[in-house]
Amino acid sequence: MAAQSRSYNDWIKIMKICKTNAVTIWKQIEDDLSPRLYLTVTERVVYSHLLRHSRLEGKLRLRFSILWLMRGARLSAAPARQAVRRLVAKGALRLVERTRAGHVVEVRLPDEIRADPPDEIAAYGLSRQQRGSDIEQMDFLQTKTRRAAIHARDRGLCFYCLRRLTPRVRCLDHVVPLARLGRNSYRNLVSSCVECNTQKGETVAEDFLRGLYRDGRLTAIELTGRLRAVEALVAGKLRPALHNQDAKDDRQPQCGGAERIEATAAAEAEPLSAGHSRG
Repeated sequence: MAAQSRSYNDWIKIMKICKTNAVTIWKQIEDDLSPRLYLTVTERVVYSHLLRHSRLEGKLRLRFSILWLMRGARLSAAPARQAVRRLVAKGALRLVERTRAGHVVEVRLPDEIRADPPDEIAAYGLSRQQRGSDIEQMDFLQTKTRRAAIHARDRGLCFYCLRRLTPRVRCLDHVVPLARLGRNSYRNLVSSCVECNTQKGETVAEDFLRGLYRDGRLTAIELTGRLRAVEALVAGKLRPALHNQDAKDDRQPQCGGAERIEATAAAEAEPLSAGHSRG
């Protein structure tokens, strides 16, 4: 009788999962979970991929291999493993079993993850959290002033290849693509040349940067700097400077899926702290 009761309870739980509102979940991930746990780009990609193939399909647990995760999320082995470990440490995943054949995890929904992050995570983001949340809620594609602020923050250089850009032809690129549920936050938008914007597509930023290095468009030092810049961006350390008055929405034609900015004065082009201009 007890076994039948447990089986019935499990069935009820699965039915509730199947009826889960996916749109609500993604909003919770972007608006609450990511800033609360200070998830990196890679961690968000891995968490979303595992969630997609577990809870959103009515599965309480998911068995997977790192190779499967690498292929599905388009990640290299080391970043995939590190992301899984960090997600377990942050409470987003519960590791049930780990063998040579793979991992068995329970992927927790945003509202199932404890309200307070681990102490080391909270300490990492405390100073950022105390500065006010207005900028965190802003859509940086919404107005010309905000789009220009992203370009000014990146000092007139392509965030990826460090090529110098001109004010009349430049794009804003989503580090986490819209197709992968990336937002229009300052943490996810960078100034980009048209070539990088087109080539990157839905590729994870870190893997795209490694591809630029293999193609000889970045040096080893520049690659290291760009990878650090991605981490700093997602952590909210690269905030754009905003004026008190926000300009009216004045959208421009899109450039390869990102907004093209015209007639916006570029900041004096100087090397970013993590790399150098490449002409």
